[in-house]
Amino acid sequence: MPSWFPMLTVLSMFYYICLRRRARLASRGEMINSRRAIESNSRALPMSTEVVQYAKEVLDFSSHYGSENSMSYTMWNLAGAPNVYPSSGDFTQTAVFRTYGNWWQQSGCSALPFKRTPPSFFSQEYVELAFEEPVYPTAVHILETYHPGSIVKILACSANPYSQTTPTEVRWEAIWSAEPTPVHCPQARQFTPCIKEIDFPTNLLRLETNSSVLEYYTELDAVELHGVKEKPMLSLKTSTIDMNDLDEDEYDDRDGCGIDCLTNQFSSSSLRDWTNNGYFDKLPYELIQLIISHLALPDLCRLAQTCKLLYQHCCDPLQYIHLSLQPYWATLTDSSLEYLLPRCTLVQWLNLTWTGNRGFITTSGFSRLLKVCGCELVRLELACGHFLNEACLEVIAELCPNLQELNLSSCDKLPPQTFSHISKLRGLKRLVLYRTKIEQTALLGILNFCPELQHLSLGSCVLIEDYDLIAGVIGAKCKKLRSLDLWRCKNITERGIMELASGCHLLEELDIGWCPTLHSGTGCFTNLARKLPGLRKLFLTANRSVCDSDIEELATNCQHLQYLDILGTRLVSPPSLRKLLECCKELILLDVSFCSQIDSRIVQELASRFPNVAIKKSFTQ
Repeated sequence: MPSWFPMLTVLSMFYYICLRRRARLASRGEMINSRRAIESNSRALPMSTEVVQYAKEVLDFSSHYGSENSMSYTMWNLAGAPNVYPSSGDFTQTAVFRTYGNWWQQSGCSALPFKRTPPSFFSQEYVELAFEEPVYPTAVHILETYHPGSIVKILACSANPYSQTTPTEVRWEAIWSAEPTPVHCPQARQFTPCIKEIDFPTNLLRLETNSSVLEYYTELDAVELHGVKEKPMLSLKTSTIDMNDLDEDEYDDRDGCGIDCLTNQFSSSSLRDWTNNGYFDKLPYELIQLIISHLALPDLCRLAQTCKLLYQHCCDPLQYIHLSLQPYWATLTDSSLEYLLPRCTLVQWLNLTWTGNRGFITTSGFSRLLKVCGCELVRLELACGHFLNEACLEVIAELCPNLQELNLSSCDKLPPQTFSHISKLRGLKRLVLYRTKIEQTALLGILNFCPELQHLSLGSCVLIEDYDLIAGVIGAKCKKLRSLDLWRCKNITERGIMELASGCHLLEELDIGWCPTLHSGTGCFTNLARKLPGLRKLFLTANRSVCDSDIEELATNCQHLQYLDILGTRLVSPPSLRKLLECCKELILLDVSFCSQIDSRIVQELASRFPNVAIKKSFTQ
């Protein structure tokens, strides 16, 4: 090696350091000048005019308390200007979700929760709202008129629902989120969270809610979106430069440390080729599987990229026996499913609730997934899955012979004829058809060919013509039925109730709320109490004919009763309620809202005598 080579190397390094320092000083000056220019321009240029607008239309939602054929308590009330605010109380002109509290999930017949749900995912319900003009949001005002506090996330979408062209990319971004927080005051409020800036205009918002910590139904009146049409100048990254970050000494120290560390690592004689996996090599395979079973799905996929051993564990199909993709609905696509296919050969529970909408998942992508896991599948959750069509249900019937639970709640875009394929699933034990367009013929086929049914939800199925016929077939064919939801069925009578009670002796939960054709004078409620002593949940919501004799029959015959809703009756007096509370020691929930003989004073007296019972009494101001 020539003698002058070391000197040339030193001079080259010195020249390189000088060039870097000069470049840093220039960069610092440019950033300072840029920041001054932005601040100057922001003072000189006029602010964009803020646009204030209420929701124009409700595009989609997961559930609502109201009927499909009216406006009372429905999500459609969220469109337009407020109807109730600033008044507080229970008003039919507001939007109300179907459930509240945690007792709905705790009832004995409710579906078990999925494991591996991320700790930051709290959402239980949602509603999507379209506005007239796309804007860059500056504020969102949510007018809550009764038991506020259910909102846990607000998302904005890049797609314009009123555009004539199909977007090349649909992007959802959360602009605010928080965990459920109880608000013990039921009074109205305007909820205005501090939202995050986004880099695209939007006229489509999604509110996600969690009512598990609320004491009663939450009611929403309107949503007001504030925004500007032009992207705010001060949202540029250079406007928030911290001058301390440009300190010359700090730059030199950080770079020097980084270079020194790298040099030491590569020149160190102690550097080894890491061929072992540390303590993981000493652990049994089953113990490592148990450890990583506590990770959420994204963390599991990241861990798989660390080393071959953990890749093997993270890709083991045993880690995906219960697979819930609902928390990732906003980004889940056919490509995501394709990535997961090799790991899904042993999936038994699959949750695709809320996923696939707006073309994110196609029929072919869904079919490829079921070809891999369909034979093992026992439970399939597809609530609000608007990508579903007849071909999808046909694939389910063909590829999932062992399916026991199917949830199609609020799949209201499925054509009526598609439901006939469900009758091929002879082993079904749970079927949720809430807010679907199933017709009577398809439902009769399911009831005749699926005798193992234990849980059936037909709430708000408006196309069924004769509920008495349906109830008679259920009583004759579904002897193992334990829970039945007939919420808002429009024409069931005492005949249907009698045949149902005579055939389904194992029935524990029955919801016949808002069924206007049922009358206490026919003896239908007395018949229920006498023939179904195992009843634990009974909803007689909004039936004004429920009277003292019905309550006394329940107290005498149904002593395991836990949940009773008699909202709206005018004929129940305090003595019968006292007898009910004394006899039904397991009672957890009693809703006596709008019961004209039960005032607030009586509710307080009963609550003090029976502190283990949540007695609900709504009000209107």
